[in-house]
Amino acid sequence: MGDLLLEEIKRLRAIAETGLLYCNNPYDKERYLELQEMSFRLLAQVSGHRLGTLKANFTMVKDYPTAKVDIRGLVLSPDQKILFVKESADGKWALPGGWADIGHTPKEVIVQELKEETGLDVQPKALLAVFDKRMHAHPPQPFYVYKMVFYCEAVSTEITRGFDVLDVQYFGLDELPELSEDRILASQIELVYKKALASDLEAYFD
Repeated sequence: MGDLLLEEIKRLRAIAETGLLYCNNPYDKERYLELQEMSFRLLAQVSGHRLGTLKANFTMVKDYPTAKVDIRGLVLSPDQKILFVKESADGKWALPGGWADIGHTPKEVIVQELKEETGLDVQPKALLAVFDKRMHAHPPQPFYVYKMVFYCEAVSTEITRGFDVLDVQYFGLDELPELSEDRILASQIELVYKKALASDLEAYFD
């Protein structure tokens, strides 16, 4: 019920922000501002964060609100183990990656993220999946997120831990570490891992 309510609140906020971008008269603006305030009050109740903190983190949009994009890379060792990084934010493990950067293609983003987090040079081979986080059992969060997972081949072997991760290791599918489930789920890892092993390079999408 809480997750469903959060999704409704996110949708309410998006409607309010879109309305404020395109409304043409003071009456409409007043109504959309009221909806925006309502969405913040509801989000504060659901999340437990202070109203002022939420407003500071969600500044007024200047363009049509869209989903955020998270890009991850699946890299396999010669014995078919999966490369993971230990996230400094929560001390749990995820596929290397992060938010898409403006001005860089998805391919460029994952190459850069893997280099920065693991020290490895990689060659992206295929887009394995595009997940809508709403369709999977991630913990609730205020943003609407699409997640892209690329299959990448390592073209170097020396691992160098990046400054923003705690550790870098390979794990087998049957020995997964404690996952940072805001970033990746075991079910998603299993899906992309099996696609890579089967050379099934047609992207899964929600």
